[in-house]
Amino acid sequence: MSVNEGKITYVNGPVVKGTGMSSFKLREMVLVGKNKLIGEVISVLDDEGTLQVYEETEGLELNEIINGLSEPLSLKLGPGLIGNIFDGIGRPLEKIDDMNSDFIPEGVGLLSIDFEKKWRVDIFAKEGQHLEEGHVFGQVEETSLIANKLMIPPGEGGKVVFAETDGIHGMEDVLLKIEGRKGKIHEIRMYQNWPVRFKRPVRERLKISKPLITGQRILDMFFPIAKGGTAAIPGGFGTGKTMTQHQLAKWSDADIIVYIGCGERGNEMTDVLEEFPKLIDPKSGKPIMERTILIANTSNMPVAAREASIYTGITMAEYYRDMGYHVAIMADSTSRWAEALREISGRLEEMPAEEGYPAYLPSRLAEFYERAGYVKTLEGEEGSVTIIGAVSPAGGDFSEPVTENTKRYVNAFLALDKNLAHARHYPSINWLDSYSGYIKMLEEWYDGNVGEDAIELRGNMMRLLQEESKLLDIVMLVGEDVLPDSQRLTLEISRVLKVGYLQQNAFHKDDTYVPINKQYEMLKLINHLNERAKECVKTGIPISKAKDPGIFDSMIRMKYNIPNDDLSGIEELKNRIDEFYENLMSKYSG
Repeated sequence: MSVNEGKITYVNGPVVKGTGMSSFKLREMVLVGKNKLIGEVISVLDDEGTLQVYEETEGLELNEIINGLSEPLSLKLGPGLIGNIFDGIGRPLEKIDDMNSDFIPEGVGLLSIDFEKKWRVDIFAKEGQHLEEGHVFGQVEETSLIANKLMIPPGEGGKVVFAETDGIHGMEDVLLKIEGRKGKIHEIRMYQNWPVRFKRPVRERLKISKPLITGQRILDMFFPIAKGGTAAIPGGFGTGKTMTQHQLAKWSDADIIVYIGCGERGNEMTDVLEEFPKLIDPKSGKPIMERTILIANTSNMPVAAREASIYTGITMAEYYRDMGYHVAIMADSTSRWAEALREISGRLEEMPAEEGYPAYLPSRLAEFYERAGYVKTLEGEEGSVTIIGAVSPAGGDFSEPVTENTKRYVNAFLALDKNLAHARHYPSINWLDSYSGYIKMLEEWYDGNVGEDAIELRGNMMRLLQEESKLLDIVMLVGEDVLPDSQRLTLEISRVLKVGYLQQNAFHKDDTYVPINKQYEMLKLINHLNERAKECVKTGIPISKAKDPGIFDSMIRMKYNIPNDDLSGIEELKNRIDEFYENLMSKYSG
């Protein structure tokens, strides 16, 4: 119900100004004009207020009414989020499609999860029991993969004075009544209401100690992302940002994926919508949509809603994190989100900073990325939110403000390279420009779960790639023939590493997702080939003899020829390498 009222005095795209707004609060949600467009108060000065409107404002007239709702922009969080697709402010697009199949109509209101649907609810709480905020009192099987744990909302703990029985219930049914402080009775329903710009509370932030396993070799073994960590994927047009994020969304071992199409082209989100329902989760064999939430706010949708979309996504992620799930967010892309900030800032006539972006761009990026983390929930369970944001610098210029400021707040920087992309080397992550700050944090996990020499092996291979980069500069000047055999061998082994290991085929059944144990064994075998070949070259055997074309070709093709569930081929290839070099050494020593 409306409490405050103002009148429109000025309209400039998504920015609307009004008078009679002295009683409005900052960040209060409002309904604007006769069509009741959804907006938010972003400043109040004396009697005048400024709003950003999340819908198309064409046709708004002066003196139309602004109704305040006395609450911030909020989401209703409950069963029904998984497998659904929402716009930037959390309205279900499938439901809107039923209302108007061509466009999102103006003034449809702040629709939410389906309040008409009923769910089978198991109630765990008993009358007389004392429950604190965040404690689980019931459960709904939201999908065959995800159980939605019904929690006491933050700030509403107390003694249970009424508990509903197990059975079929609707969203608005009162499932519990809790007597809080001073005898206040809280009615607990199946859903919670939470303001999107405020992070949800946790009991404790825990030390990061586990990787997000993605099945992508260059990530899992070279530049790991941690559960509860942050990562950026910057790259120019056509370098594969969206494709890389699709791979992470499909194959990472997070329990739940929240994919935010923030300002990207509509055809890219269409591709997601067509492809994801067909995908099967490798762990469960069930459709991957049974653990995925999609948020679409494409480039032709309202720019203010694009600004809100990442907050909508992170709030949904925190809701499932509080149940004890590990959630990964794909934000594609934060550059388009920053452009929305820039446009709104320009219409507000604020003083611009570098390249026209608002001066508060760094703090807004920090607010977003700091909501990642590995935590102990209010219930005492472990959960995490991992944020992976794509960045789209114009022309691939990493020195522009969004990329530079993102770099300050993320611990994994996965730089995409246009030359690799043009050479059809995917993922086109440049191994010299990228880094992961999680190597030391995850070293103990890799030692115990992959191999005691896994991090050392990674270091050896990185040194090999760095040496190859220096040698390629020389080769471009004077040619490869002037190099000694030991350095020519470095170039050959690096080629095996780049083509046979770092390059990955998303369309091959065994190469699109590679288990971590196979990744480790493959890398160990490449290192073994390097060691055996170096032994031969050091004894004076020419590189032309030490490089057996059949073996080197088999090394490059082992990612296709050795199935993920049967690694015996790696041992056979190792024996073949040993036999060849032992015969070669014997021949030349004799």
